[in-house]
Amino acid sequence: MATLRKTITVTDQQGAWIKSRIADGDFTNDSEYLRDLIRRDQERAQKIANMQKLVTEGIESGISDRTPEQIMEEARKSAGVDV
Repeated sequence: MATLRKTITVTDQQGAWIKSRIADGDFTNDSEYLRDLIRRDQERAQKIANMQKLVTEGIESGISDRTPEQIMEEARKSAGVDV
């Protein structure tokens, strides 16, 4: 994968935080820490997009004629949970 060099500016407090994460041994350098933050943000955005898709599907499916108990029972069965 190709890389792209970026220059960023952080506050003194943010810089100290990054350095403390490196000093703790969690990361080996600033770039590794920032790439980890970006990956986590990408994963979070994907989870939100997936959830929004499910919400939209639910709204578009209309109103159910099943009781809440019937819906929960079906959900438990679908999840493999003993009822």
